[in-house]
Amino acid sequence: MAKPRQQRPSMQRMLGQVQKMQQDMEAAQRELEKQTVQATAGGGMVAVTVTGGLHVREVKIAPDAVDPDDVEMLCDLVLAATNEALRAAQELAAKRMGDVTGGLNLGPPGPLGGLGLPGL
Repeated sequence: MAKPRQQRPSMQRMLGQVQKMQQDMEAAQRELEKQTVQATAGGGMVAVTVTGGLHVREVKIAPDAVDPDDVEMLCDLVLAATNEALRAAQELAAKRMGDVTGGLNLGPPGPLGGLGLPGL
């Protein structure tokens, strides 16, 4: 008994699907640029807001956090809040891109349309 022949997807259909995914990824990246996350440090004395595209949009420092005798502590608070905000923005971006690609891991966005391929 002969095995049923599996139909291969047409190259044109596959290319169409890839183009659609690329368009969806570009739309998701534009959307991420509009979304923000905020992280705080020092009990809210320092707050950093970052976009989903990993751009620091705002840094707020409470007047109580400014101690001329302990500038190093303020620097540490800004650094901690910035790193946490960047981590949260990366998490947001990974979730959004995972939604677009159906969980397919394409690697980090690169010069070839976010497909994770190295530039030539």
